[in-house]
Amino acid sequence: MSTLTKIHDVPVLMCPAEGELFGSERDALDCIGDAMYQGAQWVVVPAGRFDDTFFELRTRLAGEIIQKFVNYRMGLAVIGDISRHTEASSALRDFVRECNGGRQTWFLGDVEELRQRLSN
Repeated sequence: MSTLTKIHDVPVLMCPAEGELFGSERDALDCIGDAMYQGAQWVVVPAGRFDDTFFELRTRLAGEIIQKFVNYRMGLAVIGDISRHTEASSALRDFVRECNGGRQTWFLGDVEELRQRLSN
């Protein structure tokens, strides 16, 4: 069950580590709908909740899911260790770096990093 919390007065929907994998745009839309219903501005999804194809850029799944969050003006924080994916793909490393330079989608190690980012 996802829970709504506030980090520096920003409403954040925290998805649990256990649950169905995010493997399609429909999964993203379901999550966004839940977040909007609860009044969240950001959604935190543990990296382990994403199907491995999310981290294979050639599948376009990451782009499709992230685009849904952008379309609905909902921030997305992917939390956790994705090093096994970034070590295998320089394109993914570049993608993560580009996302982390923006204000919409972040790949972070833990919730503390999110706290720091949202305090700015």
